[in-house]
Amino acid sequence: MSRLHRVVDKGAEPVRRWLGVLRDDLWTWRADPLPPSVWLRWFPHGIVCLAALGVLLGDAAQLNDNGGVDPGFAFLIALVHAGAMVFALWRPIAAWWLSMVAVLVGAFAVRAVMVAGGDTFTWPWTAAGIIAHLFVLLLLALRVRTRVSVEALALTALATYVVQGPVGAVNYQPTGQLAVILFAVVVVLGTALRGRREARAELEQQTTLTAEERARRTILEERGRIARELHDVVAHHMSVISIQAQVAPHLVQDPPEELKENLAGIRQNAVEALTELRRVLDVLRAEHPAAGEPPDGAAAPHAPQPTLDRLEALVENTRAAGLGVTTEITGERRPLPPGVELSAYRIVQEALSNVLRHAPGATARVALTYDPLGLRVEVVDTGPTRRAPASPGAGHGLLGMRERAVMLGGTLTAGPRSGDGYRVDAYLPAASPTGPATDPAPDPQDGTP
Repeated sequence: MSRLHRVVDKGAEPVRRWLGVLRDDLWTWRADPLPPSVWLRWFPHGIVCLAALGVLLGDAAQLNDNGGVDPGFAFLIALVHAGAMVFALWRPIAAWWLSMVAVLVGAFAVRAVMVAGGDTFTWPWTAAGIIAHLFVLLLLALRVRTRVSVEALALTALATYVVQGPVGAVNYQPTGQLAVILFAVVVVLGTALRGRREARAELEQQTTLTAEERARRTILEERGRIARELHDVVAHHMSVISIQAQVAPHLVQDPPEELKENLAGIRQNAVEALTELRRVLDVLRAEHPAAGEPPDGAAAPHAPQPTLDRLEALVENTRAAGLGVTTEITGERRPLPPGVELSAYRIVQEALSNVLRHAPGATARVALTYDPLGLRVEVVDTGPTRRAPASPGAGHGLLGMRERAVMLGGTLTAGPRSGDGYRVDAYLPAASPTGPATDPAPDPQDGTP
């Protein structure tokens, strides 16, 4: 006997599980409004409301005139049908239940007044009822999972079969088969549109993530390149410190032991720092091995890093490439920290490269303004005179320029000018951000056209 109970329980388990899925999917009051649209935000709502008004008037007239239902009761059934359509804009599953109730109540109300030999009536679905349920199922399929839409369609078909088949009526024109076919078409259409919308949203999200990842990778690569370039600058200063610490005891007659020990410690620390710098540089070069020619705008691996002393050579090379360039230097020109000189040179180099790529036929102006606190770099072009060819670059040169400026505690702005052309404006403080406090640097935005 116990074995029989186990067999029965085992056979009933899938049924209970299926009923539980139906309950979770269809027995709910959760809101699921239509997704917002920028241009046609309320257009779908207006269409549904107009259709609901037509269903209200048509269904009430059909139930009363042709079906013989009491006018007040017919209007109430039609009102529920129309209300289900509007309600489906916000709560599609609850609206589906409401529509099913209206269909069944209307079908049994008409069945109660049917007589043999009388006028035929479209039953169990009226024409207006089919239209209303089509709207409800479409709005349902647009916003719920495919499984829920199929379940709603299956229960609709089952209810139609039971009412038209086993229950039946007399003297009517059957509409169940046509209604179920139309409902299936609408569910398939709504599911396809929903899948297309979700695929488009996923594609847009993936595109955004890809662009963000590309920008992040470009920033990291530019930071690595900056670190490799600044290695030579830092290594030079550390080497000078090490040599001076080694020579200093020989410049003093009978130096005390404490001085020798301190200078030896300074030299040891400088040598260790140089060793660590070389290790870091080896790691950076291993992550970005130099295969063949160096990248555009980069120096050879062992070449000295450029400074503003090579600005004229850079301008001459750019002119040889076909770009008219003028230079303007304002203020007292003086040597700046190597990092500032290197970053200023690279910013001018990248800005002129961008003009060559994206503004064919333009002319450019490079302006350097020295002030007591730093250097302002400005590169302006007059705009293209013909269409620019497709560029093979990644389009993230501005990120690299901005990284260089921020690294020094400066700022960089870039964008179209008020007239034609493009403008890159950077301000690089001469003092390190972690160095001694100084007066605030002038705002590089001042004087922006």
